[in-house]
Amino acid sequence: MTPKLVVMGGGRMGEALVGGLLASGWATASDVVVVEAVEARRKELAAGHAGLQVAAEPVAADGAVIAVKPNDVEAACRQVGATGPGRVLSIAAGVTLRALEEWLGDGPVVRAMPNTPALVGAGAAAVAAGSRAGESDLAWAEEILGAVGTVVRVSEPLLDAVTGLSGSGPAYVFLVAEALIDAGVLAGLPRDVSTTLAIQTLVGSARMLAESG
Repeated sequence: MTPKLVVMGGGRMGEALVGGLLASGWATASDVVVVEAVEARRKELAAGHAGLQVAAEPVAADGAVIAVKPNDVEAACRQVGATGPGRVLSIAAGVTLRALEEWLGDGPVVRAMPNTPALVGAGAAAVAAGSRAGESDLAWAEEILGAVGTVVRVSEPLLDAVTGLSGSGPAYVFLVAEALIDAGVLAGLPRDVSTTLAIQTLVGSARMLAESG
């Protein structure tokens, strides 16, 4: 039986996507193949997700996700292209749709910019359609990324703005958290108490923003 999805790259983001898809019921472990070059990492993935298929080379599948480092994207795309997947989603930073389509050959491609809170199922991502991608391909990409957070659609030129906002945004929030914690300590609070208060303040404020629109 042809797998539902091949995930090229078993790093933190690739594993987060797989975990989200399995938890949401979008796929079962036997529906997904994770392709990872490092043997030790393959063993970790197999041990952490019962029944998950882990391999060193891609296989034919209904779709593929490119989740490798930018320097490895071309090689991963050419490997995937040779298997003829129906559609491809790339979450590799900075790699254009034009390049992806050239390396992958025929077939619809969607490019995305996720962010690190996807690692805890609370990500924010934007997707942009390639020249051969239609509504069903965008919806498919939204289903995958939606398993680990919120997804919006933009045109590719706006992905740079997305990178600056939601892609880099968590780092700024972490800086604010650090400043709040340190300020509390300077004011006499124990660090663990200051940390608890600062984190909950940010979480509560974010929830208020989300609920108030």
